[in-house]
Amino acid sequence: MSGLREKYGLSADMPCHVAIIMDGNGRWAKRRGLPRAAGHRAGMEALRALIESSSQFGVAALTLYAFSTENWKRPQSEVSALFELLVEYFAREIDELHANGVRIRVIGDVLPLPERSREALALAETKTDKNSGLMLNLAINYGSRAELVRAMRSIAADVEGGALCPGDIDDDLLAGRLYTAGLPELDLVIRTAGEQRLSNFLLYQAAYAELIFTDTYFPDFGEEEYAKCIAEYQRRNRRYGGL
Repeated sequence: MSGLREKYGLSADMPCHVAIIMDGNGRWAKRRGLPRAAGHRAGMEALRALIESSSQFGVAALTLYAFSTENWKRPQSEVSALFELLVEYFAREIDELHANGVRIRVIGDVLPLPERSREALALAETKTDKNSGLMLNLAINYGSRAELVRAMRSIAADVEGGALCPGDIDDDLLAGRLYTAGLPELDLVIRTAGEQRLSNFLLYQAAYAELIFTDTYFPDFGEEEYAKCIAEYQRRNRRYGGL
């Protein structure tokens, strides 16, 4: 673990929880004259190295924006290809992820997903549930606004049923109703491919997270680029509203 940090001159002050908006697969493919599906496959290959690097850097939790609630607007052929890649990824990688102690958790509404995809995700969660290594959180059919609405409805139902008083509602209660309940505080959000917005991703959780945007397309986002983002995070002075 420390060996990889030393390789890139990083201190032990690592972000505990990193979230990554994996953007640019389609543009990566277009620049090479390839179909968008080829870009998503290249992104899947990059994902394996990213997970391994996170473990070696000493990151405790990694949350990946894999499919947003808005991604359903894409062509049906592309959406179907994405979900087939998801099934293929877990069929190929789950044993190694499990052997490396990775614990997989899905955040988002998986009910609208194809049955094969839901089954692959459920199996991955069940198989790795007792692992104590990297917490790998996959945001699939996830949108932060929908997450907050879901949490508010849950709290409102408890107030209506008498289980809660309005005065009981605080930051901790709300955080406990989000998909990310129980995860470490979010420290760093990285977005690849040059766009500089959160795109409805972890809006509440990112309140004090550091934001880093890189022009690198996700299929090219390797260990060295990841280390550069962490180095930038370590150079920043996180004041949390203080001096």
